[in-house]
Amino acid sequence: MSDNTKKAVNWSNSIFMVSTLLVTLTAVPYYVWNHGVDLFQGVLFFLYYIATGLSITLGYHRLFSHRAFKAKWPVKFSTLVFGAAAFENSALNWADDHRRHHKFVDHDEDPYDATKGFFHSHIGWILFDSGPDKFEHVGDLKKDRLVMWQHDNYLSIAVFAGLLLPALIGLAWGGWMCALGSFLLAGVARVVTVHHFTFLINSLCHMLGSQPYSTKNTARDSAITAVLTFGEGYHNFHHTFQHDYRNGIKPWHFDPTKWTVAVLNKLGLVDSLRRVPDEKIMQARIAEQQRRLALKIDSKPMAIAEPIMARIHAAQEKLETTYQNWEKLEAEYTRAVEKKWEESKEKFAEVQQEFNEAREHFRQAIKEWQETHQLALAQFA
Repeated sequence: MSDNTKKAVNWSNSIFMVSTLLVTLTAVPYYVWNHGVDLFQGVLFFLYYIATGLSITLGYHRLFSHRAFKAKWPVKFSTLVFGAAAFENSALNWADDHRRHHKFVDHDEDPYDATKGFFHSHIGWILFDSGPDKFEHVGDLKKDRLVMWQHDNYLSIAVFAGLLLPALIGLAWGGWMCALGSFLLAGVARVVTVHHFTFLINSLCHMLGSQPYSTKNTARDSAITAVLTFGEGYHNFHHTFQHDYRNGIKPWHFDPTKWTVAVLNKLGLVDSLRRVPDEKIMQARIAEQQRRLALKIDSKPMAIAEPIMARIHAAQEKLETTYQNWEKLEAEYTRAVEKKWEESKEKFAEVQQEFNEAREHFRQAIKEWQETHQLALAQFA
């Protein structure tokens, strides 16, 4: 018997999820067949899809769940309103579930544990009752008046902003038939679309893709799911560095949420963007490559010549030493920057020079390790 079948059905969630899906699969095609879709309705659907989808990824996820940046009230208010319009529960509930997911990933306490299968992690966990909400992991959010306003009025905000408002906009634009089309397309069909693309973060992002930073959990990086989830597809990076405001760290990574945060920062609407230093990211990638190389060596110990093994160990030791030195000086440099006006210019310049030298030594050690790593891999070719 599966884990879900032991739990009581959450009837309110199940009825809503099933009914919106049925309407999307029946009433929406019937309306489109008989009345077509004009440019206004297409644009309204697209704008609502962007507003509600980004309110989940930028607002519910990176802002409220991970505190990856700080936001002024217009950003918080708009993401709370349109986040509610996505019908994915209040930000308080959402963040509590998500923080538990990160704390207990791939274990029973993880609300959407991917090891229980695609259906459970995608939607099954929503359809079954998991017990009363305890809000043990969102003490900070409970002190936020805007978050609590949305939590206390979630259902009314969701129904008005997510379903009634699109219909009212359609009514004002083109009468009752346009109102019905707007309700069905920008309302119901958009809710279903945002639901299942968001749910892919919990399901497919733990099953499809690569694990360049860590194999300690099932989270994976996938450019395909990034396109479908407003940039959330670089999930292995996210689980390794959850407080970074970015998911896609390369310039070519598709991450509209990151780009939107950057634009809002330029406009002065968000600040204090949290970003993991490149050196820590490189160290995580190298640590994972070292682990995989060790597995290969253990499986075929005779494939690596003794001189090469000696070079590997020397490169690893140098890398570890230079990284520890960089990490220590990075902390000192950060403190010096924070107290810049309290320190003398000479003292600050000294700390800055030591930090820059440590960073250069670490990066040189990386190059040496990469050369040795390639040489070792060639032995298995």
